[in-house]
Amino acid sequence: MRHKRFFAIAMMVVMLTGLFTAGEKVHAAQNYTWGSSGTVVRTIQDKLKRWGYYSGSVDGKFGMLTFEAVKYFQRTNGLKVDGIAGKNTLEAMGIFQTVATVTATPAPTNAPQPTATPTPPTSSERESDVWLLACLINGEGRGESYIGQVSIGAVVMNRVKHTGFPNTISGVIYQPGAFDAVSDGQILLAPTQSCINAARDAMNGWDPVDGAVFYWNPVTATSKWVLTLTVTKTVGNHVFAKS
Repeated sequence: MRHKRFFAIAMMVVMLTGLFTAGEKVHAAQNYTWGSSGTVVRTIQDKLKRWGYYSGSVDGKFGMLTFEAVKYFQRTNGLKVDGIAGKNTLEAMGIFQTVATVTATPAPTNAPQPTATPTPPTSSERESDVWLLACLINGEGRGESYIGQVSIGAVVMNRVKHTGFPNTISGVIYQPGAFDAVSDGQILLAPTQSCINAARDAMNGWDPVDGAVFYWNPVTATSKWVLTLTVTKTVGNHVFAKS
């Protein structure tokens, strides 16, 4: 009997150990710099190339051109300029790393499930701007393609840089009569993840509409004034133009 009891206890220990081990997922946060390689480096290069910071090959190898592009991005976005793509730099690029996530047991089936709706950030002014811009993109173009959503965000960023508009994202968005989504309340809807990504791309410098500061839907537009503008692109349902 003593041997059987010992065996049963040993089996329980093995089963419990296996239960905890099976649920453990650990992803160590990394810094990426000269000499690094892999899919994350490729993602860094791809984003920096689209935003105009990087002119080299998207090959997943962190060399001199990538190093200088990261520094250029850091300098432009008020980050520590060291050429190292660490946590703050990666998050500014929209690249997030999971650190040491451990799950001991599966959640009960009746446990509250996480919401699929993104939640507003509480950490920094930049992330608050990303959220506000994403809300506008969502209200103005959630049915558009991804590049169409980035294009709407690019118009806001182009206005921020233009002397004829307010010089902040919130100032541009809330300028009276500027956007229908503000007037009709659709800006209050939680943005999709696609709109959040598009906002981040636009803030980081991707401008698919070549400096346009206006856009409209030609099917629904009633103002003849738009006919005096210089059209730069048509993306999805919107025409984009400069003054």
